[in-house]
Amino acid sequence: MLKTLINRCLQIIPALFVVVTLTFVLTRMIPGDPARAVAGPQASVQDVEKLRESMGLNEPMLVQYKDYVLGVLQGDFGTSYSYNQPVLKLVAERIPNTLLLAIPSIAVALLIGMVIGVVSAVKQGSLFDYIFMILALIGVSMPIFWMGLMLVLTFSVRLGWLPALGMGAFENGLGDVIRHMVLPCFCLSTIPMATFARITRSSILESISSDSIRAIRARGIRDAIVIWKYALKSALPPIVTVLGLQLASCFAGAILTENVFSWPGMGSLMVGAIDNRDYMLIQGAVLVIALAFVLVNLAVDIVYMLINPRVSYEGGS
Repeated sequence: MLKTLINRCLQIIPALFVVVTLTFVLTRMIPGDPARAVAGPQASVQDVEKLRESMGLNEPMLVQYKDYVLGVLQGDFGTSYSYNQPVLKLVAERIPNTLLLAIPSIAVALLIGMVIGVVSAVKQGSLFDYIFMILALIGVSMPIFWMGLMLVLTFSVRLGWLPALGMGAFENGLGDVIRHMVLPCFCLSTIPMATFARITRSSILESISSDSIRAIRARGIRDAIVIWKYALKSALPPIVTVLGLQLASCFAGAILTENVFSWPGMGSLMVGAIDNRDYMLIQGAVLVIALAFVLVNLAVDIVYMLINPRVSYEGGS
């Protein structure tokens, strides 16, 4: 297992290198001039040119790339053009807000999705099974931004039950923050919830048809105990794999969700950086999200090996 972990950690290095390179190239392909965006439309050509010089944008592309990579290796992600602050400082301020949205969303999606999946598997072919599998298919197919807009229109504009924008403030009490979290959390959990329901149903159906579960049932143990204690345990490996992917994908989904609900997290920070052609901030935010993605997948591999020791990542079995 130790050898596997070392190999996984070593694989992170080339993956992040590819992310850094692609992000650097793609940001330079965004239409517009960062210096002009920072200086404003009223700035003269001379002022814009001086600003470009001070920002290092007049250097050859390879020189800019070399300087950026060397800075990243030293823990320096550069300075934001639009905020005039270190990129790491800006990202560190926004990550807790995104985690505050993403973790409860994935927890709700996992809990509800697994329950629906187990019940649908037990009642295979019933009206309940058909209804919830259709809803799961709709949930997977539904765009996040459209769902967010419909939630705002229904529960904020028409009914006035919940706030539509902002994060709330802990100074006003925990209840204020929770009220602001309800709509974005539900919006962000829709796709993972549907995915967990479908994967859990398939895994449970495969598990209860296995010889080991049949042998347990032959002992006279109640079906409820067989399903929730034994069959669900056997079905955990694929669910854990999907959990890691969905948790990492929540960062991507948060980009749209946070902008619909004006949530001050990584998503709104990235959209603002793209609007302002803030190369350094875009590169730093994408690199942090990529790092979170690979670390989550590393954690999934570890958990997978713990709950299913028969699986070998060394290519032997």
